Amino acid sequence: MAIPDAVVDAAPIPAYLIVDTESVPDGTLLARVKYAGEEITPEQAIARAQEEARERSFTGSDFLPVTYQYPVAACVVRVGADFSLQALTCLDAPQFRPRKIAADFWLGLDMLLEKYRGLKLVTFNGRGFDVPLFELAAFRFGIGSRAFFASGRKRFDSAHLDLMDWLGNFGAYRLVGGLNLLSKLLGKPGKMDVQGDQVYRMHLEGKLQEINDYCAFDTLDTFFVFVRTRVMTGEITLDQEQQIVQQARDWLQKKVADMPALQQYLDNWGSWEPWV
Repeated sequence: MAIPDAVVDAAPIPAYLIVDTESVPDGTLLARVKYAGEEITPEQAIARAQEEARERSFTGSDFLPVTYQYPVAACVVRVGADFSLQALTCLDAPQFRPRKIAADFWLGLDMLLEKYRGLKLVTFNGRGFDVPLFELAAFRFGIGSRAFFASGRKRFDSAHLDLMDWLGNFGAYRLVGGLNLLSKLLGKPGKMDVQGDQVYRMHLEGKLQEINDYCAFDTLDTFFVFVRTRVMTGEITLDQEQQIVQQARDWLQKKVADMPALQQYLDNWGSWEPWV
């Protein structure tokens, strides 16, 4: 996302940036904070913290708080004011280095917010996870973003639209099923052969590209959910949305040569047919 000015000047003007991230636990930080003074390796610290999380969870989840995690994937979809797809980027491909991912995110976001007034960051549960993940990475690595921190931290009127927050009436109820449920309501792939709780194991196995492919799929699902919410707000009609969806599918088909994993997303594409 850290794009040279000449390239930005030549590119179509974006109105929205759809962002999703993936992360893994920081074993060194866990060992220093939760288990200080104990003879414990980073791997042992993660395993112990995950076991403690499972014991506390009603669902058996071993997911650790965002404060103990760092990013290993971040994908960005650039969207025009007409809701057309302009670009799909996984940051710091193909190395996927956490510090570079964080730097590219903040420096690129800052540049785009300064250049395109009114640009909005769009996430799903970004206020609860993705943005804090990157804010903590900015703290860890010493990265600044004047434009975002000046305008992106107000809940109701800011440069950030969190779709889970919006659809959940700003915390009034819990949106059970999340992005996967909403995507499948629209006939989009949603979760396929990878789930979020597999990312840490995939990271240990060195499957960085596969993690970023999964992240890209979630980012695309977020895009389609976002477009449907614009039907709800009356910004576009349902017929216009369906045209946008078809154009997006055509766009993705053309991108398969550059990003082969998109073929899996297209192969699992369904139609929107309300069944009740």
